[in-house]
Amino acid sequence: MAREKKPVHKVQMTEGKRNIIHQLLEEYDIQTAEDIQDALKDLLGGTIKEMMEAEMDDHLGYEKSERSDSDDYRNGYKPKRVNSSYGTMEIEVPQDRKSTFDRKIVQKRQKDISDIDQKIISMYAKGMTTRQISETIEDIYGFETSEGFISDVTDKLLPQIEDWQNRPLYEIYPILYIDAIHYSVRDNGVIRKLATYVILGINTEGRKEVLSISVGDNESAKYWLSVLNELKNRGVKDILIICADGLTGIKEAIPTAFPKTEYQRCIVHQVRNTLKYVPDKDRKAFAADLKTIYHAPDEAKAREALDRANEKWTPRYPNSMKRWYDNWDAVSPIFKFSAAVRKVIYTTNSIESLNATYRKLNRQRSVFPSDTSLLKALYLSTFEATKKWTTTIRNWAQVYGELSIMYEGRLPE
Repeated sequence: MAREKKPVHKVQMTEGKRNIIHQLLEEYDIQTAEDIQDALKDLLGGTIKEMMEAEMDDHLGYEKSERSDSDDYRNGYKPKRVNSSYGTMEIEVPQDRKSTFDRKIVQKRQKDISDIDQKIISMYAKGMTTRQISETIEDIYGFETSEGFISDVTDKLLPQIEDWQNRPLYEIYPILYIDAIHYSVRDNGVIRKLATYVILGINTEGRKEVLSISVGDNESAKYWLSVLNELKNRGVKDILIICADGLTGIKEAIPTAFPKTEYQRCIVHQVRNTLKYVPDKDRKAFAADLKTIYHAPDEAKAREALDRANEKWTPRYPNSMKRWYDNWDAVSPIFKFSAAVRKVIYTTNSIESLNATYRKLNRQRSVFPSDTSLLKALYLSTFEATKKWTTTIRNWAQVYGELSIMYEGRLPE
């Protein structure tokens, strides 16, 4: 996704931000962009000093203006030169008489404080809003930071996101999953539901990899063709199986972009959509009957199980099984595989664990202020989730061997 430009912030300009800007202009003789950088450097130094003063209060057990019988007390300041996001700067570090003050915000022997930005980004990655981050910093350090400042810090991610979205990919992916999650996003004062499309791949080494995250609200064959062509432009030459729900236009786009790729309807979504309007009293029994379909030893037996389930449940829930018949050509490819391969294709573990991380964002933020804000949160959540992806998926050697036979000549030996 192309990097979004700064006009987004014009829409979000608040009275508080205007006051901060006016105070900045009054306090500093700003004539150039370099003057702004110097002003921000000075403000950062002051911010850090206030944070360390709060840490010293906590260390001593009393505030600067209070009296105490403690044998430890403040003992002036010591200058310290550090590197920051705004260049080299000098800060004043408070001292105590016993030299036992173990500061956290700028630690002893620490020469680079640019990771303060990373602390903010880390909170953002855990799903906190700019307001929550601002309030957390104020709670911990007693120092107020504006939501605009937090937003500007996280905006530094945008070039990284653009690079990540355009990075080269493997030439071959045995399996790709495509899924959609919906979020509420404010757009010019109107709240809209936007879909986030996540593409997760299993590479030839059996490792999971998020290939792409895109935010949009239009599904069509044209849209999905552009998404798949983007993968081709990033180096993908072949995909054996694409597993997705019934995304509008995806079935038509796949053979155009990747003529030899097999489209597998996502079994998890198929089951979930069937049971969506089934009451609790019947859901367990209905789910057990559906399981006999996708666990059948071959397609013929699966079709018999489908007919039995249809005969049993359709009188009570009309059209509940219609999707299975309508999409049978996209459901049936799975039956030619062994249980080990089927589990990789339709298991919830691969995509659902990732989606669980994304859904936390919905619980923590009812509305995102912009699609850029949503993209930043998704990007950071992705990296939080994928830190644990250090091993190959289970039984990959067996799965790879079977896929090599089924799709002869298309996988490296």
